[in-house]
Amino acid sequence: MNELLEILKGVRPDIDFEKETALIDNEILDSFDVISIVSEVNEAFGVEINMEDLLPENFNSAEAIYALILKMQG
Repeated sequence: MNELLEILKGVRPDIDFEKETALIDNEILDSFDVISIVSEVNEAFGVEINMEDLLPENFNSAEAIYALILKMQG
């Protein structure tokens, strides 16, 4: 989780990812942010997040993103 938080802070240092739970719903992250996060996560964690995984519920919080990573890792 710490590695993910570092990635997220690298993309958007202005957001408190440990507290925010509506990153997409409240339009805090835009599509460019999500693409950057997906790219960094794919590389760092050795996963391949696909288009069908790009759902708001998978990116509304750091915990949701981490759950997606764990699911992708099997």
